[in-house]
Amino acid sequence: MELYGRIRRAVIVEGKSQRAVAREFNVCRETVRKMLRYAVPPGYRREQPVKRPRLGPWLGVIDAILADDQNQPKKQRHTAKRIFDRLREEHGYAGSYTTVKKYVRRQRVRQQEMFVPLVHAPGEAQADFGEAQVVIAGVEQKAHYFVMDLPQSDACFVAAYPAETTEAFLDAHVRAFAYLGGVPRFLVYDNTKLAVARILGDGRRVKTRAFAELQSHYLFAERFGRPGKGNDKGAAEGLVGYARRNFMVPIPRWNSWEELNQHLLAQCEKRREKRREQRVWGHQESVGERFAHDRAALLPLPSTSYEACEKCTTGVSSLSLVRYRTNDYSVPTAYGHRKVLVKGFVHEVVIACGSEVIARHRRNYGREDVEFEPRHYLALLEEKTGALDQAAPLAGWELPECFLQLRRLLEARLGKPGKREYVQVLRLLETFTVPEVTAGIADALHLGTVSFDAVKHLVLCRIERRPPRLDLMQYPHLPLPEVATTQAADYMALLEVGR
Repeated sequence: MELYGRIRRAVIVEGKSQRAVAREFNVCRETVRKMLRYAVPPGYRREQPVKRPRLGPWLGVIDAILADDQNQPKKQRHTAKRIFDRLREEHGYAGSYTTVKKYVRRQRVRQQEMFVPLVHAPGEAQADFGEAQVVIAGVEQKAHYFVMDLPQSDACFVAAYPAETTEAFLDAHVRAFAYLGGVPRFLVYDNTKLAVARILGDGRRVKTRAFAELQSHYLFAERFGRPGKGNDKGAAEGLVGYARRNFMVPIPRWNSWEELNQHLLAQCEKRREKRREQRVWGHQESVGERFAHDRAALLPLPSTSYEACEKCTTGVSSLSLVRYRTNDYSVPTAYGHRKVLVKGFVHEVVIACGSEVIARHRRNYGREDVEFEPRHYLALLEEKTGALDQAAPLAGWELPECFLQLRRLLEARLGKPGKREYVQVLRLLETFTVPEVTAGIADALHLGTVSFDAVKHLVLCRIERRPPRLDLMQYPHLPLPEVATTQAADYMALLEVGR
């Protein structure tokens, strides 16, 4: 560069001829003329395209291979070496591998996607799901966590679920809107099947019924990104990674999903408070000021709550079971062979017939499992007492020892009918709690009144705190006046113990 400047100064300032300067600095006159045309060295400039006499006839073949690769899996696309081998084997190419490699490299650089910088208005949001390992109640499992990001202020919301299901998708929106204190005016998603039923030929999306109901309730607008293009919602994609690295390391260990979500919510709040005074890169406002703009632009929350569940109609089988997502859930046998509505929540399955809720179960995320409620089968077992000992719904039903003691006494006193009377005692659990019935059985055993009528009467007497009727007490070895005296004394003593 120093020589360049001296030559230009000698000609332009000092007035020397180009011939003399060329002789003085030992360069040719053509070089001096080029230096006079440019203030700084222009560098090498190719005036004509590179000529590839050997490769030229095959450029179209290479371009076709590279274009077809765009639709193939990334791990099964052509390398430059594989293209070179195919040119030699299939087309008789006689040139070098280096020539092919340079051309392929140049073409792939040209194919790389370019992006347009985007601006995000207040009140806009992006949503996505991510995955991470967690330990819930001592069991290590995969968590599917939902993220929502407000790109204008980078405020975030994160909630974790056992599976990426419709009810989790809906519940996450309800939680996110409640946390933000309003509803984003505009939400960007990928083409998740939870929201998009199918994509039409012209690019329009047919939304799922659940997503359409959610949108109708909260009145936000939506936009779906291009299939396979995560950069259309880059803020949410970035938040997925940030949450995994910062909120899920070390692996979270909590007793329940609700405790985990409370922890994640606290982390979101901590992140926002920590960055409140920081300035967003390229902007003069702080994160706190931009979040205030986001909050002001949010739509108000609806006055009525939204039921975040998946709904489907199905039938009750002859075993009084309802199938939902590969698992069976029991209902009372009185509803056998009828149509019911199943509401699948994140942690609960609710079954209704007409306007009446007939069953509630904890949500099972296994496959081909059965969730029994023993009380649902007691009415049928009263008719079919022969199935009592083999009834699957009662297997593993843990009841206090006094229940088995009562059954032995009933069967010893009544024989086969004692089994039916024991089922009648169990049916008291359809109305009363286990502690209430247990107390009634204990009273009956203490007083020697081994019968269903006596147990039921004693349960009611204990609940209503009144003395029992004499005609239901059985003291065969005592005369009537002594029965009354013994009964009152014993029962009132039991009540005092109960207090």
